[in-house]
Amino acid sequence: MISNQIQQKGILAKLLEKGIDILIKKECKKISNLKIEIIASSIQIIKGKIKKINLIAEDINFKDLLFDQIELEANEVNITFRIEKKELTFKNNLKIKFKISLSENSLKKVLLSKNWESIGKIISKQLLNQEKLEDIKIMNEQILIKASNNNNSLIKEEKFEIRAKERKIYLENKINNKSLKIPIEDKILINNVNIENNLISISAESPINF
Repeated sequence: MISNQIQQKGILAKLLEKGIDILIKKECKKISNLKIEIIASSIQIIKGKIKKINLIAEDINFKDLLFDQIELEANEVNITFRIEKKELTFKNNLKIKFKISLSENSLKKVLLSKNWESIGKIISKQLLNQEKLEDIKIMNEQILIKASNNNNSLIKEEKFEIRAKERKIYLENKINNKSLKIPIEDKILINNVNIENNLISISAESPINF
């Protein structure tokens, strides 16, 4: 999404990029290689309108959700920008399109963390009829899930496909006729999910606000 061409930018676009950079870094516990591109003329910015915002970043920790990479695009953004105070506010909820990439390591850290262990328990219970998620791996474009009962005396494992269906994410094992919709916010609409080079790629769209 980020243009490869180096373009001359006006001072307002540069100030806006810096303002958005600050806002995003406040929301994230960690973010690396953040690049922001504002596509708007100085006149459009003065009028409070931005045609497009492009963003790309790596190694993100957002509320203990870990992403290896994210690409984001927001169109027709209305803003209030006070130059003298360097204050930036969004007048409308941003409607964004985004693509995130998750490695096995990131997925495992999230689902085994205290903040998100409830999702791991749902996966273990509904797909393997076990109480505790033990491990999760990406193998041959599938998700291998290991789970156990509370005393670890029995460990079960199965492989699942990850799919986009009904604008949500599903884990499915058609052989055993098992399916689980992964709980995510209703406002997030999934366009596509696939596994390539041991990375889960998710394309989606959602409104957001700061």
